[in-house]
Amino acid sequence: MDLLADVLAWFFDPDNWQGTAGIPNRMVEHVRLSALATLLAAALAVPSGVLLGHSGRGGLLAVSVVNIGRAIPSFAVIALALPFSIRMGLGIGFWPTFLALVLLALPPIFTNSFTAVRSVAAEVVEAARGMGMREREVLLGIELPLGAPLILTGVRVASVQVVATATLGALVGWGGLGRYIIDGFSVQDNVRVFAGALLVAGLAILTDVLFNVTERVLFAAGRRRVRRAPAEAGTSALNVRG
Repeated sequence: MDLLADVLAWFFDPDNWQGTAGIPNRMVEHVRLSALATLLAAALAVPSGVLLGHSGRGGLLAVSVVNIGRAIPSFAVIALALPFSIRMGLGIGFWPTFLALVLLALPPIFTNSFTAVRSVAAEVVEAARGMGMREREVLLGIELPLGAPLILTGVRVASVQVVATATLGALVGWGGLGRYIIDGFSVQDNVRVFAGALLVAGLAILTDVLFNVTERVLFAAGRRRVRRAPAEAGTSALNVRG
């Protein structure tokens, strides 16, 4: 109970909400790094995954290669990227962490993008082609809209992982919410460590919730149309019989 009371007092301390080491600034640093890494990973993984899923060529091999990244610890990537970043004059902190987070986000986004297109019913795709639609029209008009929810799920999973893992950046001099955890460990301040962990966990949960809400808003209309389709088809059949 004493620890929880001390953590609560830490959050209500005005000094922890001011300056470069304050919660607002650390939160902005964390969100900016996580968002940039996820956006770059999505920009690389979604088009390649969708195109390979549409063509069906070499996709399984590509997915296997990308998934190797899941077996490599993110901190190992940071450690490997650190000397190259220093040699290239990029400094420590941001760029090694950024690279590790991009590599962390690639597998789930790529895999879901590939699977989303490949999982579209073959008869639907063949019907579209039978109507004279070109391959580009089939991809953009049929496969991509139907697979969009699964693609967004991949981005959501990657985003939550990135937010949670971005704390490692504090080990190589970057800011973000991980600073509270690393700095707390260095001086054996359990209150700061616990508060930092709560902030990271809260941000990860908030990220997941925002993506869930976004998915519901974006795809609610499509789901309603799908549910109405059988009823409208049945009504049309009754009218014809009548």
